[in-house]
Amino acid sequence: MSEPTSWGGVPVDELVEQFGTPLYVYDGAVITDRFRGLRDRLHPDVEIYYSLKANPNISVCALLHSLGARAEVSSLTELVTTQRAGVPAGQVMFLGPGKSRDELTTCLKDGVTLICESVTELGLIDELATGLGVVARVVLRVNPSFAVKGSGLTMGGKPRQFGIDEAILTEQPDLAGRHPAVRIIGFQSYLGTRFLAEDMIVENTRRILDLAERLATRLGVRLEVVDVGGGLGVAYFDGERDLDPEVLTARLNPVFAAFRDRNPDTRMVMELGRYLVGHSGVYAVRVRYVKESMGELFAVTDGGTNHHMAAVGIGSFVKRNFPIRLLNRHSDAEPAKWNVTGPLCTPGDTIGKAVALPGDLRPGDVIGVERSGAYGPTASPVYFLSHGYPAEVLIHRNRPRLVRSRDDVQSMLAAQILHDFQ
Repeated sequence: MSEPTSWGGVPVDELVEQFGTPLYVYDGAVITDRFRGLRDRLHPDVEIYYSLKANPNISVCALLHSLGARAEVSSLTELVTTQRAGVPAGQVMFLGPGKSRDELTTCLKDGVTLICESVTELGLIDELATGLGVVARVVLRVNPSFAVKGSGLTMGGKPRQFGIDEAILTEQPDLAGRHPAVRIIGFQSYLGTRFLAEDMIVENTRRILDLAERLATRLGVRLEVVDVGGGLGVAYFDGERDLDPEVLTARLNPVFAAFRDRNPDTRMVMELGRYLVGHSGVYAVRVRYVKESMGELFAVTDGGTNHHMAAVGIGSFVKRNFPIRLLNRHSDAEPAKWNVTGPLCTPGDTIGKAVALPGDLRPGDVIGVERSGAYGPTASPVYFLSHGYPAEVLIHRNRPRLVRSRDDVQSMLAAQILHDFQ
């Protein structure tokens, strides 16, 4: 049975009537609950940084900042987004393995903390800071010699473009002294993403804190900041369970407390992206056609992987579906297995395979891909076939607010330049 639904207290039929489809809708109350649910339980000295890569919408950033989140960015546009959202430069950290001179210069001028990913980059930061007459505040990202299993994507203990190998750092105790315009203030490590086991997060955190203490001693730097990354996951698929914040913090807080006892003046940082916004979003698409092909049912909709590449299940050997359901009406029809596809001219444009949806699915119905608040349109090929960005709506206190306009033909062509070839 399928029941008509609301999102953030607003009926879905009203949302699609007002804003059209395809449409991303974010429930601000869910974002607030996710942030506060962790913030109220986590060790009070741990600073929460929102990773804009998960959802860089300026209003989402502003909402999280209003709740107390700081910001972690990876591009000049993300940096400007935080500025316009009201996040002070002192509460922003910039990371990424391939920062440009312009990005580094802007951070140095604005007083944004840089997370440095290579010895070569450290030299460039020193050069730029010298030219500007400033001292750069730098956190070194470390690629540790160890890895902890249990994440959707492991990012430590292997050859990576991210960070400086632990072994390279331990062999250069004079690193800080060779860069007089740089003040190394701490260390960051990010061991993986989408962790769904509390014990793995605790183990990661303990090992990163220990690593930072060892490196600070070896390099002779004052340990002002330790960034333990994050990687807290969201359960998307059958057989997965979400993290329990009560259980997680009960096990994690003693680790932070022990570190605080040893290092009373060191800031402790955790980065969170998907965990804060993933649950909040639904990607709503309207069925245009239904058909049968060689015994399988297809619902062809107005939106697909061009807006929601994460739903394809990249990185999985077996295609698994995000939670998908009929949103706009009640149905007593027996469920059938539907392939939910989009408008693209590629067989890969399937956002749900053999999804249990009512057998009487018909054109005009609205289907929702839930848990879609993270890695949506900005992590997808939105310009493929020139369909463009969908509209985005944030519901705050039961009021829907348009937070990104839908692309149209004029906006899609505005940046192109036509030459006369006659």
